[in-house]
Amino acid sequence: MISLAGPAGLGPLELLIILGIVVVLFGASRIGDIGKGVGRGIREFRRELKDGAEEGETPEKEAVAKTESTDAAKEQSSYTQH
Repeated sequence: MISLAGPAGLGPLELLIILGIVVVLFGASRIGDIGKGVGRGIREFRRELKDGAEEGETPEKEAVAKTESTDAAKEQSSYTQH
């Protein structure tokens, strides 16, 4: 038997019912605005990932650099306090 269940075992009928409830709660125009905002956010996120990759920066390298600079600042401030 072929199952048409989607995520969390929800079938097409259940997903349509949930979609109908969302439309009633938020309205069709509001759902369009939410979709535009999500799409814009995804595009910006991808653009930032692409820009970082072009510059040779990765999130891991940035995190290490921030940690190292924070550690160095802490060491420097501890020397000035003594």
